[in-house]
Amino acid sequence: MSERREPGNPASSERSPKGEQRGPAAQPPRAESTSDLYASFTKLRLERPHPGVLHVVLDAPGLNAVDADAHRQLADVWLTVDRDPDTRVAVISGEGRAFSAGGSFDFLDEIVTDYAFRTRIMREARDLVLNVVNCSKPIVSAIHGPAVGAGLVVAILADVSVAGRTARIIDGHTRLGVAAGDHAAICWPLLCGMAKAKYYLLTNRPLSGEEAERIGLVSVCVDDERVLDEAMGIALELASGAQSAIRWTKHTLNHAYRLLGPAFDASIAYEFYGFGGPDAAEGLAAHREKRTPTFTGPTSEDLP
Repeated sequence: MSERREPGNPASSERSPKGEQRGPAAQPPRAESTSDLYASFTKLRLERPHPGVLHVVLDAPGLNAVDADAHRQLADVWLTVDRDPDTRVAVISGEGRAFSAGGSFDFLDEIVTDYAFRTRIMREARDLVLNVVNCSKPIVSAIHGPAVGAGLVVAILADVSVAGRTARIIDGHTRLGVAAGDHAAICWPLLCGMAKAKYYLLTNRPLSGEEAERIGLVSVCVDDERVLDEAMGIALELASGAQSAIRWTKHTLNHAYRLLGPAFDASIAYEFYGFGGPDAAEGLAAHREKRTPTFTGPTSEDLP
């Protein structure tokens, strides 16, 4: 596995040479490294801060932006968590100032321009959602700073989601020029209702952690510096509980997501159909150039 550091995410309260705080929560005890079971997950930082608890840390340049390898590993790691006899609960967080800023520019550019790559990522996007839903172990997310894209999938689909008050949650799809796929179609309407889901998914307006809790999109909102501590406390409570009862309860509740399988498949298909069109190319260019996009892609009524 990659070199281990002190668990930082929101976890670390150490300061940079300029005196800036690196993350919004207190420093936990030194975490034990994980076993060879996770050796292939080189793009994720995996630690065991407490017995029975696995800490998955998104730790990458660009506010923990997701590249091609990280996307695959983020989809697959939940299969390993499910089979890991030493893990009862998983906590996922982001290093430094963000949970995750979403896909990197290079990653998105390859989706837009390479059909074979787009096909691979479409499959992984589907796997990511289903593997989180079907993982028997409870997952707790600790959300601080920006939370966008593939990282947001796990953050919102987690069985318990803890958000900092100033967290910035953005779905981001329509702003990029593609339909809201991933988790949004099956998850947001159930959690916060169809009216709020449409409002935020169509407009791409950001939500603070406080607003996300108010509308029911996340489980709990706490002060930013308490995010990881709160998530770890919940994880320890779950790890000490009746495992069979907790896991079958999760499995049963997640049938609500499974019932929406056709809508989920349609949303993934429409999203990746959009990645092949001109609006996605314009949306990505606008992101790179930090400007408002000008979408001119054709719609069905434009055709002769």
